[in-house]
Amino acid sequence: MRIDASKAVGAYAAVMTLATVWLGLTAVSAPATKFETIDVQRINVREPDGTLRMTISGKARIPGLILGGVEHPHPNRQEAGMIFFNDQGDENGGLVFDGGMKNGVPTNGGSLTFDRYHQDQTLQMVSTEEGKARRVGVIVTDRPDRLMDVAAGRRLRDMAPGPERARLLAEAGFEIGPSHLARPRCDGRGIAGAERCRRPPATDTGRGCRRDAGG
Repeated sequence: MRIDASKAVGAYAAVMTLATVWLGLTAVSAPATKFETIDVQRINVREPDGTLRMTISGKARIPGLILGGVEHPHPNRQEAGMIFFNDQGDENGGLVFDGGMKNGVPTNGGSLTFDRYHQDQTLQMVSTEEGKARRVGVIVTDRPDRLMDVAAGRRLRDMAPGPERARLLAEAGFEIGPSHLARPRCDGRGIAGAERCRRPPATDTGRGCRRDAGG
């Protein structure tokens, strides 16, 4: 039997086209993998191009401060939680929490924050407890327009406090503007009551939630 070469090529092309379409459809319509339980130390959520958008982890695997594609060691992030990243993969907020008995004192903490671009948090919902010292509220903080120079800030961490250190920190973008903490009423008639509105020591600025010169 004589085979028409042109018809054979056409049939081959048709078969390959159908096969390609079938593979494409099955790839698109493949059901997502489902799990009843996932037991992990960290989950990275990424865009199709690989850009990191969120991490979920325990405190042992929580990331440092990621800005400009560089991860810097975080000086005081010791909680579990979620860290948020913007469209460029730079940190722009997070939800962290910790707590337990420490040195015989009950402690508990939680913080939800949102940052300025390449800056520290401007909005923070916070609840902390260290024994009888408790704080709960929403903090709004002004941050400078200058972007944080994390490397410079880290170099200044061990510098003795004083006007020169303050000046250099401001130049590195770590100048902190006015903050306002909105609290529940502490007269016993508010939503939290007087017992829950006790102020913590003046040195407490949101345990585990600040970056403070590069973190």
